[in-house]
Amino acid sequence: MTAATLFGFGDEMRVGLRGTTRRVWGRVGVKVRQPVQVRYEWRYLFLVVDGRSGKLHWCWIESMAAAEVLAAVGGLREATELGALVWDGAPSHRDADVRALGLPLIDLPAYSPELNPAERVFQELRRATEGKVYATLDDKVAAVERELATWDADPARVRSLAGWDWIEAAVPQPAAAQAA
Repeated sequence: MTAATLFGFGDEMRVGLRGTTRRVWGRVGVKVRQPVQVRYEWRYLFLVVDGRSGKLHWCWIESMAAAEVLAAVGGLREATELGALVWDGAPSHRDADVRALGLPLIDLPAYSPELNPAERVFQELRRATEGKVYATLDDKVAAVERELATWDADPARVRSLAGWDWIEAAVPQPAAAQAA
């Protein structure tokens, strides 16, 4: 892989209506009450982060089935100039049809979300969208879409979240850059 090769770190995040409570400030002696939704409805956000350029690529899938992931990776390959995809070892990521797409797929070590910049973006997405009650799943998906569009319009913000120094150091620099 060269520095000119475009590659991204990918993963999926389940977005649903099963609410979570968040820590909030309250007055001493006053119990803080938070509304929580308990509906088992969700979709998956398929996200690829290029922390070097500050770009995000995403789509929505209905499940983590191999056929859904295959369609998402195939669409990503057609819509972008991605040269490689770095991701974890989820069962649908190891599917033979997904591997046969021709896009180089690089596996991260098991149980290492701290190595995947997409997980850092998910952390910020959860901070921005969780802890609220949404009328429908489409409303929550729309809130996530708005947040992603805001970040995608600001590459410097994405680079600050996901442009980690160790990734830059791991990619060989072109000969012209080394000579300078």
